[in-house]
Amino acid sequence: MKKLYLGTAFLFMGLISFAQQRDPNAKAILDAASAKFKSYQTVTATFAYANQNAQGKVMAKKSGTINMKGDKFNISFGDNKIFSDGKTVWNYDPSSKEVTVNNANKSESTITPQKLFTDFYSKDFMYVMGNDSKVGGKAVNIIIMQPIDKNKAFSRLYLAIDKASKTVTSATIVEKSGNKTVYSVGSMKTNAPLADAQFTFDQSKYPGVEVVDLR
Repeated sequence: MKKLYLGTAFLFMGLISFAQQRDPNAKAILDAASAKFKSYQTVTATFAYANQNAQGKVMAKKSGTINMKGDKFNISFGDNKIFSDGKTVWNYDPSSKEVTVNNANKSESTITPQKLFTDFYSKDFMYVMGNDSKVGGKAVNIIIMQPIDKNKAFSRLYLAIDKASKTVTSATIVEKSGNKTVYSVGSMKTNAPLADAQFTFDQSKYPGVEVVDLR
């Protein structure tokens, strides 16, 4: 699993003033990564995420697999699963034997898994270049992003984009409290056949599960 260690770099990056910037160099890298991802019919990837407090202590770690096809996706981490057919989202929690059902939010401000790899940055963020780094020994560009909406719960988003493959390898979300969530992409397989049925929740496979419809 590839992992990005930014360490004390955040102390220096935090001093960068955006001043409503959209750095053209950063945009070119983001656009290239977006175009590369959009060229795939399907994507299957392993991932890991870690929650850290403001002092950098890891509070929780999880890993899983994500499948994406168009605006559809499913995510598995442990026994927890999330399904979306692009219109509806089912969130299955085995500990409570419950699945909650919501409408998929397609607003510009919502970051879906697909948007994280494509053009979510186009309207809602300012962005500048950070210092280059390495992930798993590979050179990456760091893009520092700041939401235009100051009411967001997070203040910064750091994307690591592989210079050679033009793919997103890591995303670090920094909350206003200083807590961080780090998502790291591991292996990635593209254009493998994925049946549409795997992006919806099949209640017959989960007997005894309570369905909580919040739509």
